[in-house]
Order: sequence, then structure tokens, then C-alpha cells
Amino acid sequence: QVQLVESGGGLVQAGGSLRLSCAASGRTFTEYPMGWFRQAPGKEREIVATVSWGGTRTYYADSVKGRFTISRDDAKNSVYLQMSSLITEDTAVYFCAQSNVRFGSSPRSRDGYTYWGQGTQVTVSS
Repeated sequence: QVQLVESGGGLVQAGGSLRLSCAASGRTFTEYPMGWFRQAPGKEREIVATVSWGGTRTYYADSVKGRFTISRDDAKNSVYLQMSSLITEDTAVYFCAQSNVRFGSSPRSRDGYTYWGQGTQVTVSS
């Protein structure tokens, strides 16, 4: 079974930066799309960014476009989310996820992802 473990969350002031990491194991990492999602208290889990297998195609939610960057390092079985110019609205638990579509582009909804990490907390203070 696929296991995903996020790290890198923490407390940061508005305008600062954080880099989230997700380490994957359990099956061939390179063949599957990956995504980052987040969930704030009282809200549904929402998409943040996705990256296709091979890292050639990416998608960003409008709320983070221009501020966040998703990338993957297949040699390390890892996916990253570089977050810059953070605002208080970015406060949430961030999850990485893996799609079950081999050699596919990443779906843009959470229903398109089969495996999920436990999440890492990001808190942005004003």
C-alpha cells in the first residue's frame, strides 16, 4: 500500500515562506500524478496544486497561483510545495495525495486521488 508522509509545516509570519515535503513509498512513484490539498477548520478539503507524472504539467488553484510552486523529485520519491508570500488565509492542514491514474495528468478534484498523507499544519500569523 502507498504511504505518504508530509513534513515542513509550522508557524510563519505573513509574507514569509515555507517548503513542504512529501515522501512516498509503496509503489512506483514516477508513474503517478501527485497533488497538494489543504483543509482549514470547518471547511472542505480543497485543491492547492497538482503535478503530472514526469513533472511536465502543473495546475494551481487561483488562490495560490503565483505564490506557490509544486515540484517533484522522482529520484527521491518526493513531491514538494514551495510556498511564498504567505497570507493568513493559507492557514490549514496541508495534505499530499497520489492519483491512481498511471502515467496520467493530475485530476483537479480530491475524488481523483486514492492515497493520502496524514497532513502537516501550516499556520500563518499576521
